[in-house]
Amino acid sequence: MTNGALVYMLAASLAAQLPSPHATKPIAAQSLPAVNGPAFAPLASAPPHPTIAAAPGATYYAPLPPRPAPAAATYAVYAPETVPAPAPTAADYNALLKRLEKLEQDAAARNAAPRSAMPTDQPAEAGKQEAAKKPDEKKDDKAAKDTAGWQDMSTDKWTIKIGGHVQLDYINWADAAPTIPNAQNYFEFRRLRLVAEGTGYGVYDFRLQMTLEPEAVGETPGVTTPEVKDAYFSINELPWFGRARIGNFFVPISLEQVTNDTNGVFMERSIPTQGVFTPDREVGIASYNHTDDLNLTWSYGIFIDSISEALKERIDNNQGYRVVGRATWLPYYDEPSNGRYLVHTGAGILYTDDQDDRVRFRSRPQIHEGPRIIDSLIINANDYVTGNVELASVMGPVTVQSELFATSVNRLDAAPVSFFGSYAHLSYFLTGENRIYERFGQHGAQFARNVPFSNVFWVPGAAGFGAWEAKARWSWLELTQVDRGQYNDFTVGFNWYWSDRTRVMFDYIHPITSSEAIFGATTSDILAMRFDWNW
Repeated sequence: MTNGALVYMLAASLAAQLPSPHATKPIAAQSLPAVNGPAFAPLASAPPHPTIAAAPGATYYAPLPPRPAPAAATYAVYAPETVPAPAPTAADYNALLKRLEKLEQDAAARNAAPRSAMPTDQPAEAGKQEAAKKPDEKKDDKAAKDTAGWQDMSTDKWTIKIGGHVQLDYINWADAAPTIPNAQNYFEFRRLRLVAEGTGYGVYDFRLQMTLEPEAVGETPGVTTPEVKDAYFSINELPWFGRARIGNFFVPISLEQVTNDTNGVFMERSIPTQGVFTPDREVGIASYNHTDDLNLTWSYGIFIDSISEALKERIDNNQGYRVVGRATWLPYYDEPSNGRYLVHTGAGILYTDDQDDRVRFRSRPQIHEGPRIIDSLIINANDYVTGNVELASVMGPVTVQSELFATSVNRLDAAPVSFFGSYAHLSYFLTGENRIYERFGQHGAQFARNVPFSNVFWVPGAAGFGAWEAKARWSWLELTQVDRGQYNDFTVGFNWYWSDRTRVMFDYIHPITSSEAIFGATTSDILAMRFDWNW
């Protein structure tokens, strides 16, 4: 038998005796072939040879007869055998659920934290390391300090983003009532703006938005600078107050008013909102807050009455002021779908002490330029109070939204009068998307930017068609208590979203006024189109 065969048999025998980490069982038995080889035995003397002499002291060997073949050896090959794991018990499931709940709570706590705040379970040395990464910081800056669950982020800096917004409008009076003057078609840059916004120092944010529309520059006599839109500073996470803001920004009242125009469904807001019952941006200070579950929000503030966005100042002993409050509640919000199904309710109240005691309510037919077809004319009044209620529901691709407004005006030379207005609109995504809702956005509870499932593109071998949204709206304004009539407006159209920041809009507008309105009983048809993009 050769040495190789012997080693192989010894290894197999030894392996069979060693303990195995796995349960095993034999799967086959095989036979080793018998190994025969020559065997040799030493000779007492050298064998005779005809030419070679025997060497002194040498040992010589002669072959032995062949040995009989040994019996074939057998060995067994073992394979791992899977041992069934014990079935999980109820206690195992409960322990797993508790672990998952703990992970979800930790994730929710991290999401609720300010962007640059650091949880205190990290070592204090982390603050020093962060500061060391910023060469412009002083070397002797103290390490981050624990304070009520957060660490001081004074070594942070501003993170700034530059953006802009462009809207190209074309308006066609397809059929204007003959009594309406200056009902002319027009093209304009509805919005042409630059924006800078940023966050920093853990809890601060700011926003600056300036107009570049040609009509805005030099529109006010003696003024040749752009208008100021957003210009505010905020501090967040304040105990009791939540978010505090100062500057020029939207007065927090009305769901449609606080939803940015880039996120609105129609080209212009409805009749009773912007410039009628709800103010636009004003200079003031406000607070925004919410419950931990974000289902309840509230905001309130005080503003200077109607500072010119072009002049940006008022030199007058009588400034006028506005006091406002708004609250919203979500009786239903589908968490798994991130608000694809929800019900929004809200209410607001606004008190205005008018700066010059001259109040006026008037509106165009939901386009930016052209004649105002309902007008209360000047009303001598010291102050007025406006209240509104909000209702909206998102049901997958379908959204319904409505608001009701009522205003009581305290006239100086006559009894108080009341005015009313309302709107309701329906939108439907033909491609299946839904309107995006922010429970606590830039201005509190509001609708956000819509996102198509697929952007518009066309390349060799592939194409995307974006999102398509159909829409319809009814708006109404009543000034009958001063004999200035009623205005009803019906609008239908569609929006084509190329991406979340690019869209094409089309509105067909059908305004109707009563006989008491400024131009009498009128009916018109307007076609409005817009290309809208921002970054």
